[in-house]
Amino acid sequence: MAHNNDNIHGFLDKWLRFFYPDTKIRFYPPQFIIRNPMVSSVKKAVNEGFEVAVIAYHLKNMRELAENLGNNSYNQYIRNLKSFFMEVVKSTVPEDDILIVHDYYSDGLTLLLKVNPNKQQLAELDGLTSKVAEDTVKQLKTLFPGLAPVLQPGYMFIEKKHYSLEGALNKAHHQAVAMAEKRVHSGFNQMLYSMNKIVAGRNIRLLAQPIFDVATREIRAYEVLTRGPAGTELESPLTLFSVARQTNMLYELELIVVQKTLEQISLNGSAQNVFINLTPITVGSQRFLEDLKKVLSLYPEVSPRQIVIELTERDSFEDIELLSVNIKMLRQMGFRIAIDDTGAGYASLHTISEIMPDIIKIDRSVIQNIDSNSVKESMLKGLLLIANEAGAAVVAEGIESEKEAMVLSRNKVDLAQGYYYAKPAKIEKIRKSWHMERTS
Repeated sequence: MAHNNDNIHGFLDKWLRFFYPDTKIRFYPPQFIIRNPMVSSVKKAVNEGFEVAVIAYHLKNMRELAENLGNNSYNQYIRNLKSFFMEVVKSTVPEDDILIVHDYYSDGLTLLLKVNPNKQQLAELDGLTSKVAEDTVKQLKTLFPGLAPVLQPGYMFIEKKHYSLEGALNKAHHQAVAMAEKRVHSGFNQMLYSMNKIVAGRNIRLLAQPIFDVATREIRAYEVLTRGPAGTELESPLTLFSVARQTNMLYELELIVVQKTLEQISLNGSAQNVFINLTPITVGSQRFLEDLKKVLSLYPEVSPRQIVIELTERDSFEDIELLSVNIKMLRQMGFRIAIDDTGAGYASLHTISEIMPDIIKIDRSVIQNIDSNSVKESMLKGLLLIANEAGAAVVAEGIESEKEAMVLSRNKVDLAQGYYYAKPAKIEKIRKSWHMERTS
């Protein structure tokens, strides 16, 4: 890069403060920087050698209570429930063991406890979680006779080896909620079964959307998009990856996406650049480089130089260092790095200075109706200046009209994708265009 990181930081800071007032910068810290009291408490406990249990209490009969009480009485009921829950926790659980009591959702409560693995057994934890629920119910019965809540506990231990402690906390909470709810229905078991079946059979489908050169209207690359088994509840990528996260199978699923993408490139013999969406959790994993090398060895005809790893920015990290190390190694192998959703918020802009991507993808929220919004065009110009300072190419996403495309053209945007240019299509249908590339 022609500019050092200090220059980039300063340049970014100027533009960030132009587009995002100081109050927002303070309120929305960069996603890679954790300022979360829950994470801090958990980290301290883990560093002291404790296990951390996330205990979720699911209010099973929430709908029944709401129907019987009405809105105002139900809200008061929930306030009393939370108050009694706090009192019972304080009187039942040793104070030193309590990390956090949190009402994540209106229909449930969450308790984080530190557990000494040398002293406490699972049976004790089972008894403790049940006692808290039972005593809270008894307390509430005194105020609302005949309208007792049904609090169903479930728990999960935080995975210490998880790359991101915040990610581990979120995952454990989701699993604890599912454990609490699975005693009522078998939804979690079905999700787990479905994901295992998809991963074991590599049963995903790949679509591809072309990325065009704005100036010449030639196809320069393709972005690979993932879908679950057709006709199933996991066909939607949002649902598919959400369930993968909650069942702790995101890494395995994304590795399958990589392998199937390389397989298709090998079959089609394309020399075009291909963008693959991966979460920072996967790319920052200690296993990722070794697993990626194994996949690459299966397809020696595919060059890493034609692969762009597109980092989606929906994950938080307490330690960006390992991710940065992996990205450095990926670049040495020939891969390029793209940052997704740039312009959608302060965090996505801030990470440009941390990651120093090769490609910046401008979010649809900036592009939509840009032809009739001078402020958005100013934002686009600012992002282009940032990209220039970082030495990165730019891809504008979500172009849906000729007028939007004209704005890109007059601002000399490098690349673009969207329904105006081409919709995503099945890999099989795109083989013809790839074949034309090879024979033209």
